[in-house]
Amino acid sequence: MSADPNRPLIFSVGTQVVAQKDVMAANDRIAHPAGAVGVIVRSPVDRNHAYRIRFNDGFEAPIHHEQLVRLAEFKSMQMRLDDSPLMSAGLYERVIYRCVIGSRAYGLDHEESDTDRRGVYLPPAELHWSLYGVPEQLENDETQEVYWELQKFMVLALKANPNVLECLYSPIVDSVTPLGEELLSIRDAFLSKLVFQTYSGYVASQFKKMQTDIRNQGRVKWKHVMHLVRLLISGTHVLTAGTLNVDAGDYRDQLLTIGRGEMPFHAAEQWRKELQIQFETAFRNTKLPDRPDYERVNAFLIDARRRAMENHLP
Repeated sequence: MSADPNRPLIFSVGTQVVAQKDVMAANDRIAHPAGAVGVIVRSPVDRNHAYRIRFNDGFEAPIHHEQLVRLAEFKSMQMRLDDSPLMSAGLYERVIYRCVIGSRAYGLDHEESDTDRRGVYLPPAELHWSLYGVPEQLENDETQEVYWELQKFMVLALKANPNVLECLYSPIVDSVTPLGEELLSIRDAFLSKLVFQTYSGYVASQFKKMQTDIRNQGRVKWKHVMHLVRLLISGTHVLTAGTLNVDAGDYRDQLLTIGRGEMPFHAAEQWRKELQIQFETAFRNTKLPDRPDYERVNAFLIDARRRAMENHLP
């Protein structure tokens, strides 16, 4: 899993990237010019921190997200000039489902909370078939918006990515087309026992990192701790009830205590361990299938692709 549901997407370790600025070495020497290709060897927990990038000569440097572009996207961008079909395709107008996730959807928001919008877009058939192709996601950091291309969204959901699953169950829906309604009607097809492996594996790895942060820096990001604990609560509910409940409900006050840094880390860690035991019990007893319903999801995707040929947005 690449990111907590509340945070912008982070490139994963092993991703090939292109530097958008000169990479400097000691004594203001340029180690690699802008346009050099490297690979991510360490990803940050958020975009306020830098990636660690290794270049083909072994040189490593810290580089921030806004100064990088994925190699695959960079190659595509060479065809996407200002007058290219992609720039005039109006892809943001092809959003079939738009919702709010994050603290506002969880019932954990306060006056300064951001409004994070996520959703799905259906590219027009002509552009999808074209030489230019379509981006896997549309992203606007200024407005805190991310919209996944339909197939990308569905693949992530089938893998039990919480960022995506929570979109399908968000209580705050901004807009939805008839096709978007049909997507919501099959959302149970994405739920399976994979929720356990995905959620618990991510939470355990993140708590391990935070234990290192406590030892080395004496602090952690309490909002991140809060949402990791919330993820275990959410995952247990999925396995027990067979549906996803986004709202924090009765756990709200406890979670906010963590988010404000008012609960000692060892207490949060102890609660995490107790929740993990409950999660494992729910996994042993769940009635969810071993795998999601790939056939049902695939049938929906094929139908959506056909309808993308229509003159209007379905």
